[in-house]
Amino acid sequence: MSEIWLGLFSGIAFGFVIQRVGATNPDKMAKAHLMVESGIPRFMLLAVALSAIGLLGLQAADVGRTMIHPTSLVATGVAGVIFGVGWGLAGYCPGTCWAAAGEGRMDAIFAFLGGLAGAAAFAHVHETLIPTLYMPTNVGQITLAEVFGSPGLAVGILAVGLGICIWLIGLLWKDGGRDA
Repeated sequence: MSEIWLGLFSGIAFGFVIQRVGATNPDKMAKAHLMVESGIPRFMLLAVALSAIGLLGLQAADVGRTMIHPTSLVATGVAGVIFGVGWGLAGYCPGTCWAAAGEGRMDAIFAFLGGLAGAAAFAHVHETLIPTLYMPTNVGQITLAEVFGSPGLAVGILAVGLGICIWLIGLLWKDGGRDA
């Protein structure tokens, strides 16, 4: 039962943070995609870096589990393009959809319904797509820990790399690191 409360608290906290950053505002999201406002991308990279550090800590404490799925280059590329086009058209990703709907944004509800329709369509063609898109370019399970030989080193390199990206986005984007 405590996992449910922890999940509920974490979800509410994350929703609050993404709302405060502006990720529930499709106009700000569009400006982020157009490289006009840097706040949302910088927040997202920071969230990934902190999540990697937190996951490393949880794994060190032997709490929870992770499942590494095999990597398929074509399937992942096609999925990324579909995801990106949907995100660009709707102004929301799946997580921000929920938070924006909680804010009362009706367009987020339609984006959420579109995501459900896409998931349902994928479920119907999944068995056909596996031999066509997934299997020919399946390269197996790849992790940064295997590439660098150590989970700690991998997280350190990832965190530093993402930190450099956060700094560069603030330096190079039109807003100079300040949201307009």
